Amino acid sequence: MGRDVSQGAFTREDRVRYRQKVRRCLDVFALMLDDFGFDADRPMTGLEIELNLVDSEAEPAMRNEEILADIADPLFQTELGQFNLELNAEPRLIEGAGFADYEHDLRSSLNRADERAAKSDAKIVLVGILPTLTEGHLVEDNLSTNERYRVLNDQIVGARGEAIELDIRGVEQLRTHTDSIAPEAACTSLQFHLQVAPDSFADYWNASQAIAGVQVAVGANSPFLYGRQLWAETRIALFKQATDTRPEELKAQGVRPRVWFGERWITSIFDLFEENVRYFPPLLPICEDEDPVEVLHAGGVPQLGELRLHNGTVYRWNRPVYDIMNDRPHLRVENRVLPAGPTVVDMLANAALYFGLVRGLAEADRPIWSQLTFSSAEENFHAAARRGLDAVLHWPRFGDVPVTKLVLDHLLPVAATGLDGFGVDPAQRDRLLGIIEQRCRTGRNGAVWQTEAVWAAERHRGMDRSAALHHMVQRYAELQRGNEPVHTWPVD
Repeated sequence: MGRDVSQGAFTREDRVRYRQKVRRCLDVFALMLDDFGFDADRPMTGLEIELNLVDSEAEPAMRNEEILADIADPLFQTELGQFNLELNAEPRLIEGAGFADYEHDLRSSLNRADERAAKSDAKIVLVGILPTLTEGHLVEDNLSTNERYRVLNDQIVGARGEAIELDIRGVEQLRTHTDSIAPEAACTSLQFHLQVAPDSFADYWNASQAIAGVQVAVGANSPFLYGRQLWAETRIALFKQATDTRPEELKAQGVRPRVWFGERWITSIFDLFEENVRYFPPLLPICEDEDPVEVLHAGGVPQLGELRLHNGTVYRWNRPVYDIMNDRPHLRVENRVLPAGPTVVDMLANAALYFGLVRGLAEADRPIWSQLTFSSAEENFHAAARRGLDAVLHWPRFGDVPVTKLVLDHLLPVAATGLDGFGVDPAQRDRLLGIIEQRCRTGRNGAVWQTEAVWAAERHRGMDRSAALHHMVQRYAELQRGNEPVHTWPVD
């Protein structure tokens, strides 16, 4: 959500006033898109990584507040669960040695945080869903103490009016209920930000949607939840279900979920903000003092606080962002489809694939979204979440094709061209895309390694599932610190 919230109860008048203010912000945003000077000279990038804290037994460590105080670094923040932290990398250009700079800074930050966490008998694990989590861990009492999480929980549960059902059917099946949004804390993600100009935003968002399935298939790292093997990227289903404000009747009516892929290609960023206002009632109707019309007419830069807050409670997998830096507004695509981990270099390989592909496809002579139906893009996304590197996706000119073949034969050259467009150092380009290539050739990403390691512990070491998961997480944490790509990791 990204901002502190102190107000916990909202009146009808609050909601009416907020709705009016959001629409006023939307009108001002439309005027700004027509003739305002957005910062788009050089496309900055950003990374956010959500982290898990575990103790010496590989159990989740509910200690983020004390560890955050020891870290004492503004780049680290709390996240939803007490076993979560978030690391926000400093934004930068990826031209030249930008990826190498990211790698150095991320490793330094994580190593320093790990040293501080060790004082609290904890260590950091980068993984999409911590495999040792149980239903007993994901309860309201284990939400972080920041009031905004409690308010958000109350609003989502209150809007639904009944317990939240989790029903995920994969290799094994999970069906349970929860009375809070705490299971969402299991979903630890890797998020990419790409600054774009208003007139090219639609191209970059459409391209991001088109490749979401490819990203998830190649980067899947969340196969276990509550001791069960489910999807390759179970996080996709869990996040949608754990924050669903709709009872069964509203689902049957086709009311849209707050975690949303979308339903159409767009022609402007305005389409996305307008959909958010039109389709989704406010969860946090908190009004600011600013009058955006007055600020705009006075020559200032409107904060559009209500519009931004509302946008932060609609969880698109590719989210539009309006932000202000150094008194200049800018627009970003926030790509949210990927899990954290397994290593820093694996995450940067995922970043290279995303930034390269999205630029290569957004600037192609014939747009991919003119050849691929939106429904096919969404079907690809869910097929990839279920099957990972074994997924078969639909792609123009290829028809139904194994994702590994699609990446190797077609998409890696597109990504390389896109990275060249950013001015990325060729050695960095080849190193990072080479990791993606080897994942496809070996058939091993984080999800595959996790499942193979658990199978090996069960079959060769005679462990039950719980013991195998704990053993796997211990080994995962050791290998992670070596920063070697996951496709090179030994299973035993």
